[in-house]
Amino acid sequence: MSMISNDASVVDASTFTVRRTISIAAPVEKVWSAVTQPEHISRWFGQAAFDGAGVGARGTLTFPDYGAVPLRIEAIDAPRMVSYRWGNDDASGHLPAEVDDEHSTVFTFTLEPVGDGTLLTVVETGFETTSDPAANLESHRTGWNDELDKLVVLLESGS
Repeated sequence: MSMISNDASVVDASTFTVRRTISIAAPVEKVWSAVTQPEHISRWFGQAAFDGAGVGARGTLTFPDYGAVPLRIEAIDAPRMVSYRWGNDDASGHLPAEVDDEHSTVFTFTLEPVGDGTLLTVVETGFETTSDPAANLESHRTGWNDELDKLVVLLESGS
């Protein structure tokens, strides 16, 4: 398995959803750590910090040249599913300091063991509440392509 075989993210404009499913040649436990533990998230996504590990824990994902995006854990079913709500810029392009339930999106990672690897699906919903749904759908579509490709490289390189 290599990342060449992984399809790109797709947008469903009618439901304001971005979805991507990828195969990773790594066991579920390793992928679970990569999508839930701040020190692992920081290696492929944004610099992650949380004030706890359970539902309701708050934190930030900080990206160079972008800033700190507020984040909250919405649901966990270890090691199969984790759901995060994160802030999106407002109409003036500012990031909120805290997650704003009315103007935020939710991304959910679902992990499924397949042979000796893992099928990882991300679904992000709620773009209709953002300042520019079409632009945000597109930017997050390309974002999930880039970030999840980095995750595959990280996990399949054995590091």
